Amino acid sequence: MERLIKLMGDRLKLLEKSLTLAQWDTATYPDGRLRVADGKRQRRFYKVLSSADKIGEYIPKADIAKAKALAQKGYNKQFIKAAKHEKDVLETCMAGLAKCNANTAFEMLPQFRKELVKPYILSDELYAQAWQKKRCKTNTYREEDKKYATRRGEMVRSKSEAIIADILFEFGIPYFYEKELRLSNGLVKYPDFTLLKIRTRKEFYLEHMGRLDDEGYRKDNLRKLNEYQRNGIHTGKNLILTHEDFDNPLDIEGIRKMLWDTFCAEPD
Repeated sequence: MERLIKLMGDRLKLLEKSLTLAQWDTATYPDGRLRVADGKRQRRFYKVLSSADKIGEYIPKADIAKAKALAQKGYNKQFIKAAKHEKDVLETCMAGLAKCNANTAFEMLPQFRKELVKPYILSDELYAQAWQKKRCKTNTYREEDKKYATRRGEMVRSKSEAIIADILFEFGIPYFYEKELRLSNGLVKYPDFTLLKIRTRKEFYLEHMGRLDDEGYRKDNLRKLNEYQRNGIHTGKNLILTHEDFDNPLDIEGIRKMLWDTFCAEPD
């Protein structure tokens, strides 16, 4: 419901902006209307000034700008009419939805009752909470290597991973650290982070390549990325890669911007 109302609100803003432009343009058009005559060999344009005039003044090709202005005038009139109607419908719908949102049946319950019932429709917030509470297997290999504490109170394997985890926590992006991922061929991987994009309810994976100057490490990760790709997990879709090596330290501000733009920023 939140996404629907947001989309409707965005459309309403676009209509209002476009209507303002169209109404400004109204005073700039020439008198008359455009008549189009389709002949066997060519299409002819005429400027008609009154309803009594059935033919109009012929517009030669050299003066095509006049035909365009009259065509724009006709479109402008139809657009304003249609946009005003759509705007009225949207405003009525949004007002109605604000009063009859089915989610409020759960949201208005006292907390103790919320804990006793299962809602039929999950808001984005409730969906994110339920996703974060899911039981899952995590990587237990060399637990002693998890030496860096995050703001959320978990231990991770590197300082850079702790920084990334803290950015996720700060932005309110739900995540699991080293959650089990079972691929279609039966292989089990543990992405550094499994993330939830709340607005679309889509899972992403984030892998931090922290030792790219180590050849063995680099080759191991390239093999893992190939496995991901064979399973429909790749950059540009649902995989995020961060990286660093001795000469190129972690780009903290760049990662902050990337995560904000991907998970938090409102769509254009």
